[in-house]
Amino acid sequence: MSEDERVESAAERAFKRRFGGKEKGRNKRDDYALDLFREAGAYLHDVPRVNAILRELGKLYNAVTDAPIVGLDARRRIVGCLEKGDISQAQAILDECCKLYAPVDRADGGSEWKISQD
Repeated sequence: MSEDERVESAAERAFKRRFGGKEKGRNKRDDYALDLFREAGAYLHDVPRVNAILRELGKLYNAVTDAPIVGLDARRRIVGCLEKGDISQAQAILDECCKLYAPVDRADGGSEWKISQD
């Protein structure tokens, strides 16, 4: 990944959100976990980095499922897929975890799962 394609890390976004506010283009209501999902998805080629991000997501609690946002089993499956080179399967598992955490309501009464890419 070139420097032009660099994705802002979740830690950088959290710092800007805390100390920069709206003037820096960040909303204090942005979700740190969604930033972590976004960063993990952008760096699937970097297994140690993704593993560290998933470890951080495992420390965060999902009140809806009464479990960590990314459980140990899901983390192991994602890292295993990445180590085997199956990036598409790892992305699918990561998306599944994100969908359990971040629902988006649709106008028709259903729900859709989406992460904004701001």
